[in-house]
Amino acid sequence: MHFLINGDEVELDLDPRTSLLDLLREQRHLFGAKKGCNQGACGACTVLVDGTRINSCLALAVQYQDREITTIEGLGAPGQLHPLQAAFVEHDGFQCGYCTPGQICSALGMVHELKCGVPSYVSEAMSAETFALTDAELRERMSGNLCRCGAYNGIVDAIKDTFGTASTEPDAREVA
Repeated sequence: MHFLINGDEVELDLDPRTSLLDLLREQRHLFGAKKGCNQGACGACTVLVDGTRINSCLALAVQYQDREITTIEGLGAPGQLHPLQAAFVEHDGFQCGYCTPGQICSALGMVHELKCGVPSYVSEAMSAETFALTDAELRERMSGNLCRCGAYNGIVDAIKDTFGTASTEPDAREVA
């Protein structure tokens, strides 16, 4: 099977029942995405596929051949963090750090959803072409990512600091 993971092309011989999370952790040794609940309820395994966030514990790797898979390891670089990573540090958006990779990937996926005009449960006009990143939108869209340490205020502050309130237009700060 052929995969594109964090910009690297990878050929692997896998059991077709292998989850994307297991491929990333066990085959590629990318340990940022965590196996939290392994049921898609906590968001610790969140990664991006073609810019869209998914719970990698629920996804079969075979479904994502030839698609652009981005994990936390594919964002920023040592000494040059992605702007959202730097904001998490600045705003204490983590304590133990277990959920942080999933939170960051989810926030980036959330911004992608806003730009694509994907409504959320709290969106006022379901037919709108774009959505602003209000507090209600942010909290609803990030509700699938749990933090047992309770660092939510820092997480929200980091996202708002990075993307502002109107995240529907492309922004240079998002570029890895």
